[in-house]
Amino acid sequence: MNTQPSLKKNIAISTLYQMLIIILPFITAPYIARVLGPDQSGAYDYTNSIMTYFSMFAALGTASYGVREIARVRDDTAMRSKLFWEIELMTVMTSSVCIAVWFIFIAFTPHYKVIYLVLTMGLFSTMFDISWFFAGMEQFKYTVTKNAACKLIGVILMFLFVKKEDDLLLYIIIITASTMIGNLSMWLYVPRFVEKVDFRTLTFRRHFHETLIYFVPTVATSVYTVLDRILIGVITKNKAENGYYHYAMQIVNMMKALTFSSLNMVLGSRLAFLFAEKKYDEIKERIADSTNYILFMGIGICFGVIGVAKRFVPIFLGPGYDRVITMLMLMSPIVIIIGISNCLGSQYYTPAGYRKLSARYIITGAVVNLLLNLVLIPKFWGYGAIVASLIAETAITVLYLKNCNGYLKPETILKYSWKKLIAGVIMLIVIKALDGMISSGIIALFLEVAAGFTVYCAVITLLRDSFVTDLLMGKILKRKRRAA
Repeated sequence: MNTQPSLKKNIAISTLYQMLIIILPFITAPYIARVLGPDQSGAYDYTNSIMTYFSMFAALGTASYGVREIARVRDDTAMRSKLFWEIELMTVMTSSVCIAVWFIFIAFTPHYKVIYLVLTMGLFSTMFDISWFFAGMEQFKYTVTKNAACKLIGVILMFLFVKKEDDLLLYIIIITASTMIGNLSMWLYVPRFVEKVDFRTLTFRRHFHETLIYFVPTVATSVYTVLDRILIGVITKNKAENGYYHYAMQIVNMMKALTFSSLNMVLGSRLAFLFAEKKYDEIKERIADSTNYILFMGIGICFGVIGVAKRFVPIFLGPGYDRVITMLMLMSPIVIIIGISNCLGSQYYTPAGYRKLSARYIITGAVVNLLLNLVLIPKFWGYGAIVASLIAETAITVLYLKNCNGYLKPETILKYSWKKLIAGVIMLIVIKALDGMISSGIIALFLEVAAGFTVYCAVITLLRDSFVTDLLMGKILKRKRRAA
């Protein structure tokens, strides 16, 4: 069986899926923000962040480790089948332990018991999530189609049944159930790629040790992706502040998906294969081209968000979310910072087998973030959490660049970014000039976005930025047809 899929097709499928992930919150977030309000949104964000920790312990480092291991043996049916069952059954065992502890936690917690019980479906989703297997096989169509269908059905149900502030529980049921059903549906395709194995030959000890190596940076990263939300709730005792932070993060996560998620998801699997084939020159070229694309998207989005945030947030979320404007503007540079570190993590450290090394840098950033959170959140609430995340992410990116053995050099980033930065500043000036000339919110927003995008692209074209010659990742995709 030929398991060498088309890189073009995979990036196209992954990009379409990421676009769906971006579009759906743009449809649902304004509705949910108005229906539930900041307090109920904050309650969901707080409880879900706690469940996320249990999910992380349930999965350990399976998501990243599984992709790498399957990618390295994807052409060996017997070996990949054995690996699939070893990794998945280990996940079932760890998830079962976490579910038992979860129920103990619910029994002793005084608040949100019913919400926590509903969120139990999230732990079962983790137990049966095998997207790592299809990612390692580079068969993204099997994960994308079912998940996309389940998400669309969830959105329809959301609009049909979530009508008032008291419908928070129903909203959580729809969110968690659609995710769980999407994960379960992927099992329909397993027989196409996995043959029968003798379960007596399966071993778990090696995988448990390796997934722990992948798990450590996951926990460390959670300090500034999950723990900050818990700390905001515990320290400020203000559910609305959690709601503001939740929506600012949600908007930024949409931008991150647009900037680099689909690219790194696909190329991460391919580069694990290329490292196994020892094609080091091609790997360096792919990382450089990916960085060029990420900087083009990230810088444009960063300056664009800063420019339109004041108009966008009231239109998108409705009245009562003014704090989100400043949070969003403060948070926007993180798209560029994480874009670079995520590129190196997904395309160098993980596929090359240096996850333990990257874990040290992520732990360093997590410690910095935790200490800064404890100092800044009591004084500045959500704003403090954002500043702490920016500093921590910058520290990680610097460490990644310094120790990546020349696979991405700082001068390469400077070479690819300075013209884009000039274009971004000019775009911001144009947006702000329009902001003072047009009073109508929606019309002004559309004009500012359109004008900003046009100016940004026009300036980098006039400056003959290198991305223009590699438009839409053409250079990445056609790389001498060596891997597609």
